[in-house]
Parts: sequence; C-alpha cells; structure tokens
Amino acid sequence: MKESENKVLTKKDITKLGWRSSLLQASFNYERMQSGGFLLAQMQCLKKIYKDDKEGLSAAMTDNLEFINTHPNLVGFLMGLLVSLEEAKEDRSTIKGLKVALFAPLAGIGDAIFWFTLLPIVAGITASMAMGGSIVGPLIFFAVYLTIFLLRIAWTHAGYNLGLKAVDTLREYSGIISKAATILGVTVIGGLIASYVHISLLPEIVVNAAKTVSIQKDFLDKIFPNILPFTYTLLMYFFLKKKKMSPVVLIACTFGLAILLSFMGIL
Repeated sequence: MKESENKVLTKKDITKLGWRSSLLQASFNYERMQSGGFLLAQMQCLKKIYKDDKEGLSAAMTDNLEFINTHPNLVGFLMGLLVSLEEAKEDRSTIKGLKVALFAPLAGIGDAIFWFTLLPIVAGITASMAMGGSIVGPLIFFAVYLTIFLLRIAWTHAGYNLGLKAVDTLREYSGIISKAATILGVTVIGGLIASYVHISLLPEIVVNAAKTVSIQKDFLDKIFPNILPFTYTLLMYFFLKKKKMSPVVLIACTFGLAILLSFMGIL
C-alpha cells in the first residue's frame, strides 16, 4: 500500500501534537511515570488515524499507557515517530519496541544537553549580568528557554517525517527491528536498575579487638557483588508479573522496609 493512501494526518495536526507534547508531565505518577500525559498528547492524532476502529484505538491507547519516562523537550520527536507508524498501521510489536528502546536514550540525551550543559551555562552568565544590574540577562535566559520550548514543534515534525521515510524499511524488517529494539530497551532498563538499586547491610561481626568482619564488604561482596539489589529486583518482578501486585503497593512496601530496617540498624 502506498504511503499517500495511509496518510491522514496533516502538518497542522503534527504542529498541534508538538504543542500538546508539553502535557507530558500532566499526569505524572510513580507507577507509570509520564504515561497519562504521553497518551493525552497523542489522543487527537490517534482518534483521527483509527476513526471508527475502536479495537485499534484501544490497542494504541493501551500501549501508550505503559511505563515511560523521557525528556519533555525531546518527547515530541518520539511522539511524531510513533504516530507516523500508527498512521502507516505498522505492527504493534514494532511500534511498542521502538518506544521502549528510544525513550530512555532520549531522556539521557536531553538531560545532558539541556539540564546539565546549556541551561546551567546560560543561567550562570545571565545571572551574573542580572546581579550587575542589567535587564538583558533575564531577557536572554527567557529567550533561550522559550526557544528550547518552541523547538519541540520542530522535533515533532522531524520524528514524524523520519517515520514516514522509514515505513518501508520497518515493514520489510519489522521482526528484526522489533526484536533488536526490545533487546536494547531491556538492556537500558537493566542498566538503570544496576545504577539505581542499592542495598547494603550494616551489621559487622567482631572477631577480636583487632579484627572486625563486615557482612556486606567482607562476605557478600566477596562471594557475589550486588547480590542483594539483584535478588530484590527479581523479587519485585515476581510480585509484579506472577502475583499481579500493584506497583504502588510494592513502592510503599519498599519504603516501609527501608525505614524499618534502617531504624533497626540492618541497612
């Protein structure tokens, strides 16, 4: 099927999508992070794509309500890419796999460029100008921040156009791309778990006046480094996958255990 036969979205629709990408944080929660705002921003495009196909719209909405945590300034690129694939009626596993594979790298790139480099440098320079009594400093900072905000429209169009150009390739190699994207996404999530989950035992065994053995450093870390974070992560996965427990309940239990065991001097 030719690309033009599938095309239902206009440039105006994509521009509106770029504006609505600012709703990403509108429904932030600790269970699925930005998923509510992510879906809300795309709803008008999805409704236009699927029209009376309630089953297709439901599947797209369900996928977009899954966990996502990416960068607000670059999310338009991902949204544009995904709606272009939805418009082309690509395989759901391919769309889902690309979303999972791209949202974390985009978050890292956005953080490095905007929060850790560009804005701190601009803020430092313009704050010095403001402290010197110059009104130009705040105006420059506002102009830079406004430019970054407006660029989300350009990012959205770029993602959408890239998706249109890549549709034929994606259709031909959809199975391979989906599998590769899923593996990349799982690898990124695994790296995040290894970086952010830390459990360390405090108790020590006194052998004699000159020797004290740390259960964590001298015993567990020697046998299997990071075995406690690894085990706890697998336990949470078991409760989520097999027992169908709510992530909110597991987060609350984790906080409760951390406070209790810390109070007892174990962690």
